[in-house]
Amino acid sequence: MIILGYVAMCLIFGTTFLAIKFGVEAGLPPFLGAGLRFFAAGLLVMLGMSARRKISFSLLLRKETLFTGFGLTFCTFAALYWAEQYISSGLASVLSATGPAFILLLQAGVSRIRIPRLALTGTLVGTAGVALLLLPGAEGVHGQMWLIAGLVVVAGEIGYAGGALLAKYASKKLPDASPISLNAAQMMHGGWMLLLLSALTEGGAAGISNFSQAMISLLYLTLIGSMAGHTLFYWLVSRTHPVFPTTWLYVSPFIALALGARLYGEPLHWNAALGSAVVLVGVLLTNAESIRSLLRARKASTAIRSESRDSA
Repeated sequence: MIILGYVAMCLIFGTTFLAIKFGVEAGLPPFLGAGLRFFAAGLLVMLGMSARRKISFSLLLRKETLFTGFGLTFCTFAALYWAEQYISSGLASVLSATGPAFILLLQAGVSRIRIPRLALTGTLVGTAGVALLLLPGAEGVHGQMWLIAGLVVVAGEIGYAGGALLAKYASKKLPDASPISLNAAQMMHGGWMLLLLSALTEGGAAGISNFSQAMISLLYLTLIGSMAGHTLFYWLVSRTHPVFPTTWLYVSPFIALALGARLYGEPLHWNAALGSAVVLVGVLLTNAESIRSLLRARKASTAIRSESRDSA
């Protein structure tokens, strides 16, 4: 079941980038689409858990969930949705994989933690990969906007890193709240912020050119991407080593690149392919210590199970 759940999670997260593109190209305003997705997903999860008395709506009144929602959902997805008007879903997925490097750098800056040499090397390698991805001529359809959009995705990952660190703080500050509850509350906060941004900058749903395509995208991202995907993620966290589910970052970009090229005809130039590989190598190096911890934990767990069988 664990392997099946992991594969399903990777497939879901790998398809969300193309689903965003699908909605944006149907004329769904990016901030409106993102806001509806996350506010609805968070509300549905909270209502479901509230019916089983496993959550309190008072979580929405906590500054911890407000700030986490600003970083994890608002900053990250305002940038991603807007940028996918100008860049391919595959490129967006690879640039989004830079998040762990920013978490490491931000953690080192805030907590004065020394960055391991291998992790620092990974950060530099990942930066080189981003530079390769954004070389002129890779996706020149939108001219300068393509380059700006790529940089906006990377900037959004800085917000993601801040939100991730705040999420850790929130989980310690609110130990009685489950991770799913905290995630639902932060999605609602990020969702209303995105809807407010949409009201201030977009013309509403009047510009939708293909309503059925826009609704398919929105429903898929809300029910499958946000609700099912994140539920699987937290289920895997509860059943395995906490690092294991996060390895979707190394798998899903390849799924997104392949789907974008195969189903949507997105270009895959040499520097996009090479840059993607370099970024993912950088992500692996950045998280090398966490991966080692995961492997050690799995090895220890296997040894314990083996000893139990022998003693039985």
